[in-house]
Amino acid sequence: MIGRREFITLVGGAAAAWPVAGYAQQQPAVPVVGFLFPGSPELSTGIVAAFRKGLGETGFAEGRNVAIEFRFGYNENARLPELAADLVHRRVAVIATPGSTPAALAAKAATSTIPIVFSIGPDPVEIGLVASLNRPGGNVTGFSSLNAELGAKRLGLLHELLPSAERFAVLVNPSNRNAGPLTRDAQATGSAIGRQIEIFAANTNGEIDAAFASLLRNRADALLVSPDPLLDSRRVQLVTLAAHHRLPTLYPFRENVEIGGLMSYGSSAADRDRQVGIYTGRILKGEKPADLPVMQAAKFEFIINLITAKALGLEIPATLLARADEVIE
Repeated sequence: MIGRREFITLVGGAAAAWPVAGYAQQQPAVPVVGFLFPGSPELSTGIVAAFRKGLGETGFAEGRNVAIEFRFGYNENARLPELAADLVHRRVAVIATPGSTPAALAAKAATSTIPIVFSIGPDPVEIGLVASLNRPGGNVTGFSSLNAELGAKRLGLLHELLPSAERFAVLVNPSNRNAGPLTRDAQATGSAIGRQIEIFAANTNGEIDAAFASLLRNRADALLVSPDPLLDSRRVQLVTLAAHHRLPTLYPFRENVEIGGLMSYGSSAADRDRQVGIYTGRILKGEKPADLPVMQAAKFEFIINLITAKALGLEIPATLLARADEVIE
């Protein structure tokens, strides 16, 4: 038996604890966002920063009222289905797949209920991600950068830079489902401007080295690198090879030019990934992906590196300089 004093002490202690326990139970769980990217953490720093910025614009800050579970494929697309399934098992609130068609498709194959927000280059309707741009339907929506549809524009810029060039090489990743359309568009553009277009395929470091050796043997005058996450993850290798072989090269992303590439033309990656963050935040607040129209790129960037141009002995035409959004000197 316990005495009266001990009983009062126990009851008083329990009563003091009840409000605390009740309060803790009332606190909402912090939502968890899954972030699926085919590359490495080192190459995703800009993407993650822009994504976090977009989340912040909707009132979400990592570590305060949202958590992010990162899954990286380390340039092995075959791992993406397993990583997507792991996020589904983790029961995340939303899966974000910025900058990767394979990641978006892997996420869609893994779940039909968890919302997915993508950013890709090709038409998402054509590849089966959504039913339509205005009314996506289902659990998927996002951003189409249209980078995969800018081949003619990029070849036109190379042609303007090198009007006497006869042979243009195009580097594609054969495992990317955009490789076929990119190849057809490039060849059609070549016919339109009366120039030879040769396609080279590569998706490993060794194949990239071999592709450069082949295009140099074939006396290519310039190179166009197609938009692809795997090729982008090899940006240092591509820029180094182009500089070593003194080959004028145009890239789809500004990051290549920032590390010494000659030119780039494409939609703004920072704006793209910020928009993915914004849509993710809106879904966390209760909006449905089926009702959020697929956004399309409205901002495109043309970047020229004059330091690289001088190293290659190239004189950039005034018409190109006038149209450049940024010139690195």
